[in-house]
Amino acid sequence: MDGDTMYTIGELARRTGLSVRTIRFYSDAGVVPPTRRTEAGYRLYDADAAARLDLVRTLRDLGVDLATVQRLLDREVGVGQVAAAHADALDVQIRTLRLRRAVLRAVAKRGSTPEEIELMHRLARLSDEERRRIITDFIDESFAGLDVHPGFAEKMRAALPELPDDPEPEQVDAWVELAELVGDSGFRASVRRMAEFQAAEVADGGLPDGAAALADLTRQKVEQAVADGVDPRSDDARPVVDELVRAFAETWDAADGAAFRRDLLHRLDIGTDRRAERYWQLLAVINGWPVPPTLTPLFEWFIDALRPRVGEGG
Repeated sequence: MDGDTMYTIGELARRTGLSVRTIRFYSDAGVVPPTRRTEAGYRLYDADAAARLDLVRTLRDLGVDLATVQRLLDREVGVGQVAAAHADALDVQIRTLRLRRAVLRAVAKRGSTPEEIELMHRLARLSDEERRRIITDFIDESFAGLDVHPGFAEKMRAALPELPDDPEPEQVDAWVELAELVGDSGFRASVRRMAEFQAAEVADGGLPDGAAALADLTRQKVEQAVADGVDPRSDDARPVVDELVRAFAETWDAADGAAFRRDLLHRLDIGTDRRAERYWQLLAVINGWPVPPTLTPLFEWFIDALRPRVGEGG
């Protein structure tokens, strides 16, 4: 471009595609002042002014406000600094749009009511820290003042919802359900009872080493009984109950009898809640982890089979 070439405001508008009104506004604001004026007072712009106008247009297209454009052109801030700040702002906007898209897809899939739509949108818009705070408040209330097993408490506090920047509708659904679940007073009371029971166990020495193996044995035996169509209240369930109770008694170094069976039934009643299992499944969906299998119905079968036989054994 010829350094001596001068452009009128109309020529500059045709060259850049900007309107005369916009260029005049930038001139009056001092962002792209005219190089000089004719004797008649018309504005003229040289090649440097035209290049400056090109840069202003690019920055404005990227969403940079005019005050920042002026500071950048005056070299009060660097291009890299401005670019980084606006890239961060765009990240927030993109994340917001992705969340809105996920909410809309979830709504389309569920056919939600207006109230559900509002709840989904409000919860999905929470920051990561706000989402974590909902869960940590629930955990703090559940364990307040109790000395529970440190490994379990650590597991609870480490497993927090991390909704991705571009969530699937199922993850939005899971987050809404999780928030509703931890806000349910009945569920909170149930988890508190579990925590109090565990604290009492810790005070008595904690769980025996074979507790995990017992859970697996119960799953295997009850799965087979269910597959065989055994009703938990039928006589066919008695051998399954007796075998499992003996295994529990051996692990606890106790004798199978009415007292032990009452204690075992109490333990199972407190520790078996479908909502607690759902809690971990929802966290897995939100965080993209493998979803734990549904095992609570198997323990419910064992409870139903044990309850009428509490007075037996020995």
